[in-house]
Amino acid sequence: MLKIKTAEFLKSSSKLEECPDEKLPEFAFIGRSNVGKSSLINMLTDRKKLAKTSAVPGKTQLINHFLINEAWHLVDLPGYGWAKVSKTEKNKWVKMIDKYIYYRPNLIGVFVLVDSRHEPQKPDLEFIQKLGENEVPFTLIFTKIDKLGKTLVQKNIAKYKRVLLSQWEELPTMFLSSSETSQGKEEILDFISSVLSKLKG
Repeated sequence: MLKIKTAEFLKSSSKLEECPDEKLPEFAFIGRSNVGKSSLINMLTDRKKLAKTSAVPGKTQLINHFLINEAWHLVDLPGYGWAKVSKTEKNKWVKMIDKYIYYRPNLIGVFVLVDSRHEPQKPDLEFIQKLGENEVPFTLIFTKIDKLGKTLVQKNIAKYKRVLLSQWEELPTMFLSSSETSQGKEEILDFISSVLSKLKG
């Protein structure tokens, strides 16, 4: 398993042009508001307060860069969906996120976080569709799997697979995770490690 020895906050940016230089590979994490993104980032990095968690949806409003093992960036993106902000503010976020995802040359993968407690949600499906159409490599992480019985989680994931297969020829890579029990940590870090190894060739 990939060992995270160092993880430090680098900077917050309100637009693509403010992001750190493009030398290091980046993995971005995104999901609907309140999907458990900050908790997942803290779980993966073994740092309790690396990403700020909040009970208030829409806490992350900037592109947050973290330097991991002095070798790659973990990027925490604002959530999409139902954060209680004005339409103008939402549009500003959408533009900022789109610009980062579609024009950041060193972005090598996007982790889309999906709440396993819910059936397929329109904002998630639309976002996933957009990534596919723009040929952005992405991976799905189903969060909070400890909050529901195993059967219900599997049922919701099966529905996701059915919906995605009605639009796609093959399914993206998927992981199940729980920030409470650390389930999925090893698999996600192994996946990141394998992508980084391929880059080095």
